[in-house]
Amino acid sequence: MGIIKTILGDITEIHSDAIVNAANHSLLAGSGVCGAIHYAAGPELERECQTLGGCEIGKAKTTKAYNLPAKYVIHACGPNYFLVKGEKAKELLASTYTSILNEADEHSDIKTITIPAISCGIYHFPLGDASKIAVETIKNWKSKNSGQTAAERFENIVFVLFNQDIKEVFDEALVA
Repeated sequence: MGIIKTILGDITEIHSDAIVNAANHSLLAGSGVCGAIHYAAGPELERECQTLGGCEIGKAKTTKAYNLPAKYVIHACGPNYFLVKGEKAKELLASTYTSILNEADEHSDIKTITIPAISCGIYHFPLGDASKIAVETIKNWKSKNSGQTAAERFENIVFVLFNQDIKEVFDEALVA
């Protein structure tokens, strides 16, 4: 697996094979990153999401990206920290990142993945914990799948973060 890095920006404008949506369990348009991705992708994304029957917390599902600068959207349903806390929340967030990589693994043409700070917006997951879980889960997945075609195929996994404060926390998690 290639580079894991952070950038500051708008995930809907980043060219990538797969863009990760911080989705709600219905997979329908919401607020924050989810709303922005649905808006930028166009109404076809909403129509396809309606056919998927939602998504369990800690899991992910994939659709086409439509008008986004990507091939796919991986909809990842992270935990809402208002409803689930402590170790259970951490387990669900780690499961969400594992599910993202497993979904990407199902598509041989995915080499680059862009990911927002899942569950850190309106779901209020503590940013420091979330960044560590995200980075550790991706590194563990890489280690577990080392030498396999899929793990080696991913050239870049990029956390696209919308403000400098969040980026700095993810940068710290990357070097820890």
